[in-house]
Amino acid sequence: MKITGCNLSRRRMLLLTGVTAASLVMGKRVSGQSMPRTPTQTPLKRAMVVMPSCVVRPQQTEGPYFVDEKLNRSDIRFEPSDHSMKKGVPLRLVFRVSQLEGNVCTPLKGAIVDVWQCDALGVYSGFQDINGLFDTRGKKFLRGYQITDAIGKAEFVTIYPGWYPGRTVHIHFKIRTDSASPQGHEFTSQLYFHDSITDRVHAQAPYATKGRRNSSNEDDRIFQRGGSELILPLARETAGYVGTFDIGLQMT
Repeated sequence: MKITGCNLSRRRMLLLTGVTAASLVMGKRVSGQSMPRTPTQTPLKRAMVVMPSCVVRPQQTEGPYFVDEKLNRSDIRFEPSDHSMKKGVPLRLVFRVSQLEGNVCTPLKGAIVDVWQCDALGVYSGFQDINGLFDTRGKKFLRGYQITDAIGKAEFVTIYPGWYPGRTVHIHFKIRTDSASPQGHEFTSQLYFHDSITDRVHAQAPYATKGRRNSSNEDDRIFQRGGSELILPLARETAGYVGTFDIGLQMT
């Protein structure tokens, strides 16, 4: 059974999170809210409650490159067969997964989060190019899964993806619960990046050897179907970036 994706209106999101419109940032993320003050509390001793984002995102196509390799690992840069590491700008990717039940949003523990992507030159592992440009059958680089913890978090270390003709830059992901059971739930979609950041990254080695990409976000027909809600917010971290993606799943 697949999880149905839908978009939350601004009014409904405010009702779900129980915060005021002032705490909604760009319609996507909700900040922490202070607990009401009691007679024994001072402003400096107020308890802080971090409200879950619980933003329902659109599903998107799985694409042709998913392989259920069952690679339980957080650092997906390495090729298991020879321990070589894919070169590129480091990216730490953090998922925070919640479950939406009625008007209640809670962390989703024990979900399997799969990630797969191309390398800096636009090549996926496990496939042969129909034009004979590459043959990576038997390879498993830039693939893996993690299981969400008690707060619904799953974290990966990867690289900023490259590009290939006809698509904007993206990372695929899949979230599954009880994957061995017919009653399990599955949600599949893609992550995207701001074009300005991609241009800066792709001007560096090894990306630059492939030349300028031929598709931006606005050119990509898949991105046009809800991709603006799937852009990964990035912050600089050491030599690369960190991106945290909040997602709420409706499983009924």
